[in-house]
Amino acid sequence: DKVYVADMLKALSDTDFATQEGTLYPLLGKMRREELVDYEWQESETGPPRKYYKLTNKGKSQLAELVDYWKYINTTIQKLGR
Repeated sequence: DKVYVADMLKALSDTDFATQEGTLYPLLGKMRREELVDYEWQESETGPPRKYYKLTNKGKSQLAELVDYWKYINTTIQKLGR
């Protein structure tokens, strides 16, 4: 799925990970250099073209690894809490 930065910021605003454009753009730039995301320009009916980001296959793979690692950490913490 392709996502516009304003939509990312809106989704994050309702979480503990709320951020600003000044934080998100450098992160997206770093992720692009690491080939985790790519973008494409799309024309907008209400103004200039918009840049939409999407995960690359490498990014999807890294996300899957992160999700698995998070599950492992969560399970470990639950075991320790018993």
